[in-house]
Amino acid sequence: MITVDRGDSLSMVQQLYNALRTAILSHTLKPGTRLPSTRRLSTDLGVSRNTISATFDQLRAEGYLECRVGDGTYISSQLPDELLTVHQGSPDPAKRRSEPDATELSVRYKTMQAMPTGGMDSESIRPFRTGIPALDAFPINIWTRLTTRRWRTVSTNLLSYESSPGYYPLREAISEYLGSARGVNCRPDQVFVTSGSQDALSVACSLLLNPGDQAWIEDPAYRGGRLALVNAGVEVIPVPVDSEGLNVAEGINRAPLARMAYVTPSYQYPCGVTMPLSRRLELLKWAQNARAWILEDDYNSEYRFSGRPLASLQGLDTNERVLYIGTFSKVLFPSLRIGYLIVPPTLVDSFARAMQMMFHYSPLVDQAVLCDFISQGHFARHVRRMRSIYADRRLVLDQELQQVFEGALQVDCAAAGMHIMARLAGANAGRDTDISVAAGRHGLQIHALSTYALRRLGQGGLVLGYGAYTPRVLRLGVRKLRTIIRENGITV
Repeated sequence: MITVDRGDSLSMVQQLYNALRTAILSHTLKPGTRLPSTRRLSTDLGVSRNTISATFDQLRAEGYLECRVGDGTYISSQLPDELLTVHQGSPDPAKRRSEPDATELSVRYKTMQAMPTGGMDSESIRPFRTGIPALDAFPINIWTRLTTRRWRTVSTNLLSYESSPGYYPLREAISEYLGSARGVNCRPDQVFVTSGSQDALSVACSLLLNPGDQAWIEDPAYRGGRLALVNAGVEVIPVPVDSEGLNVAEGINRAPLARMAYVTPSYQYPCGVTMPLSRRLELLKWAQNARAWILEDDYNSEYRFSGRPLASLQGLDTNERVLYIGTFSKVLFPSLRIGYLIVPPTLVDSFARAMQMMFHYSPLVDQAVLCDFISQGHFARHVRRMRSIYADRRLVLDQELQQVFEGALQVDCAAAGMHIMARLAGANAGRDTDISVAAGRHGLQIHALSTYALRRLGQGGLVLGYGAYTPRVLRLGVRKLRTIIRENGITV
């Protein structure tokens, strides 16, 4: 059923990819079917094994194929395109009757529902999804050994209830690490362990803001921060981001008495700019004068590729107005779901009581394993190794974008993080959403810059994650992106 045409303008890899993908989606090749070996297909089709391997790699990366060690390559049992369409079609009448009437849902929920998610809840990991670390490079053997040791010697304390702020030895390890690596000033009792950064955002907004309060947010900004503010019922004030991060002067002009500012100063998401010292001091001065709070989200701060990671905004704060948020989910692996919130000393007792009421008790064994991972030096070694891997993948993506698009995309290769911003220009400046939607239909997961913004942007862009993808997948993904763009009548 599969043929190649050497006279076709498409490459052999693209032809084979299209043919196999069509056969899989049409169920001509059914889930669980074992494919011939690369050697067999190479002989049958008269193409090189490298061509077959590149095609298989791309289909595996997109979830169409799965490799069983020692047993060959199979069609995946659950196809990515089926995941995208599983909720489409006419709902079952019985199920429709069980759903609440629209009038029963809150205005807050409707506001949240209207927010773009960009596939935040998608289970598939397709190029170029952001926020996913290099899972292929995670030291699973070390983590397994530490987990096994913990379970073999587990104490009744770890199987019972623990104080809601988290496992105290882990809080000590986090405090020590942040003090040396990020310049954060805190004691262990100021550290609250959370289920990722989103819980940290939610509890901070719930305790410090009243419905109707105003809060600054970077524009464009991380959607999770915006979601936490909306969920708290506050009036979100979009403040433009320039080459130095959040524009404090504009924020004061728009809402001088705002109760909070949510910022990502070390590596602004999604634009990738860094807030300089002068702008940081300006922000701290405003918070002091307005008696406002600053939520500093320091995601991906470990991965800076030139010089040492920048010191935190919290470390400059002498008036106890900054709350510091971090997560291990993006540094180690997403399903770990362990983050942390650092609060000023004056808020420790209030947050301890609130955490007990809102979140009760945190899972302890995973926290204990993470504590061992940090205290035994594995975390620091892992970060150093990942920094090198991400630097290489960042360079591959940057060079491939420059070469394939020949300068038609303005590539902002930030000095930190795990994603690149590619801005559109000219007649296509506002078509980033069109490209994102088209890419999604063809197996890529690309976020449009405009979906992160509250105001209309003059120049759109594509947010391209590279952390989870090998150089081969990145190169194939860029070429596939070019094909998708051209097939949709967009000239870049």
